[in-house]
Amino acid sequence: MTLSLSPSLEWLEADERGGFASGTTSLERTRRYHALLLSATNPPGGRMVLVSGMEAWLSTPQGEFPLTSQRYLPDTLSPHGAARIASFDCEPWPRWLYQLENGIRIEHSLLVPRGTESTVLRWKLLKRQSGVRLRVRPLLSCRDFHSLDRERADVNAEPRVSLRHVRWQPNPGAPAVDSWADATYRHEPVWYRNFFYTKERERGLDSVDDLFSPGILEWDLSGGEAVWVLSAGGAAAESHPAAEDPAAWAKKQTLVELRRRQSFPTRLHRAADSYIVPRAGGSTIVAGYPWFGDWGRDTFIALRGLCFATGRMGEAREILVQWAGLVSEGMLPNRFSDAGETPEYNSVDASLWFVIVAGEYLEAMKRLRKRIAAADRKRISEAVQAILEGYSRGTRYGIRMDGDGLLAAGAPGVQLTWMDAKVDDWVVTPRIGKPVEVQALWIHALQVGMGFQKSWSVAFHKARAAFVERFWNEDRGMLFDVVDVDHEPGRCDPAFRPNQLFAVGGLALTLVDAAKARQVVDLCEKHLWTPIGPRSLAPGEAGYSGQMLGDRRARDGAYHNGTVWPWLAGAFVESWFKAHGATNEALREARTRFLDPLLGSLDTAGLGHITEVADGDAPHAARGCPFQAWSVGEALRLDLEVLAEPKNQ
Repeated sequence: MTLSLSPSLEWLEADERGGFASGTTSLERTRRYHALLLSATNPPGGRMVLVSGMEAWLSTPQGEFPLTSQRYLPDTLSPHGAARIASFDCEPWPRWLYQLENGIRIEHSLLVPRGTESTVLRWKLLKRQSGVRLRVRPLLSCRDFHSLDRERADVNAEPRVSLRHVRWQPNPGAPAVDSWADATYRHEPVWYRNFFYTKERERGLDSVDDLFSPGILEWDLSGGEAVWVLSAGGAAAESHPAAEDPAAWAKKQTLVELRRRQSFPTRLHRAADSYIVPRAGGSTIVAGYPWFGDWGRDTFIALRGLCFATGRMGEAREILVQWAGLVSEGMLPNRFSDAGETPEYNSVDASLWFVIVAGEYLEAMKRLRKRIAAADRKRISEAVQAILEGYSRGTRYGIRMDGDGLLAAGAPGVQLTWMDAKVDDWVVTPRIGKPVEVQALWIHALQVGMGFQKSWSVAFHKARAAFVERFWNEDRGMLFDVVDVDHEPGRCDPAFRPNQLFAVGGLALTLVDAAKARQVVDLCEKHLWTPIGPRSLAPGEAGYSGQMLGDRRARDGAYHNGTVWPWLAGAFVESWFKAHGATNEALREARTRFLDPLLGSLDTAGLGHITEVADGDAPHAARGCPFQAWSVGEALRLDLEVLAEPKNQ
């Protein structure tokens, strides 16, 4: 598939530990996160940008031809190597075809073979010609992936050089960079200054970077292709399997990786594989690339599509068992810091999503007639009970079961629901009280709890009855977004948001009668739905923002006030399907009207993936994180489970 050579289209090559390589189809770096080698030193956290990019050019009998482009302050592109890119293809990995003015055509490719923690770059002439040499200057960062660097006098410029191998470690506090290649190396250290990252400027962040280049690698392409292997430096570089013969090792890995990628039935299945990574002997899910780590809420929402829908029950088990051991005061953490410090327990819904997903896992294993180890069942059961008991008696941030059986939550200055934007001391959508989707999750979690302890049935029936009585907004023909706002009994927030969808779809139970559910769905379709998912607030509502642009305050102010969230397509489409009778006709219509446009976005931002968010106003430009786990997960869940074609057709 040949795609546009646009700096707004991004590709991703993820390794198995949460590190990655990423960039744009034009090879212009527009983010601080774009890199040829980005390593997770404390998987999946502790990410370090080691090799940001490169300068590459061909030396031919007709002259020198740059192959890369860099953007510098104030807004200058130099050199113009991107103009020589004739085409780009992201399948089965990123590949560029260059057409030079002298007629030479050269193919460049980049891949991260799974399980190698290495990046393999290759260049080959499509037609052999003598006197053609490739020169590459690596541009090193060796910094935390959220930071930027400026020229420093204390850089360690001295490499370790041996046959086929060079090790650079400009920053002693960061991993070294190991390079293997059948190339000559000329040590020629220099700083490149004032790289300008346009996406960072758009996001209102600092956007200027200096990078250190230690020297030049050179290959003679007349005799064959150039192969360059990069890896985060280990203690014994000579033990790396590429050490003896980089080209042979790269060829073998390329064949292995091709077979692995071809084994996935769809692009979305392969995308799912990028997010499932190890953590402390278990597994977890990276919320998104390039800047998110693993978040509790995102992990459990995404798991249903990434693992259950695709049959990856082994990874599902590892994730649930891993997280089950992290319950504290009835809560699971919502976020681990990049540095591996104390996790943050600031989410009311992450723990409830765990309970629901744990129940779905146990049901799926029973349906598949697969055995669950007694120790795993015990660990999951204990976590479920600890969460329900903690929430019932009360825990952090005012989270507690109220007298009506519903779940109250919230404290000033804390963001607890998925609408969690906070700028300094400003919580954009605090939603203190009883948010509608939290009640849906709570009622479902109590139902799961009944499978472990029948006494939870009292709380379940009480909460379900209270929900029907308290959340219906007769004036607007929909559900309130929050009741008992700021813990004031009877005060309701009627904002038109998509959170009410979880009471009529996205979860197993429908909490209102069929007529009311149809009203909710019809209104959400009319005012919230876009081709890539529902808006987070309806146009015309107070505070609606149709574009997520500007500095951090402006962007976070719009984040949940009109911005489109593709992951919510799961709840909307499932609600729509149920409300329209769950017939074969409704299934086909839902696939055509809703799922097909969503899947069509696979080539509009993060190639082969689905973006985190998009503008509420047309043309719904992609924003936020271009590779998002729960967006991919919910698309898979819709495709493979909710809207699965009947097997007899």
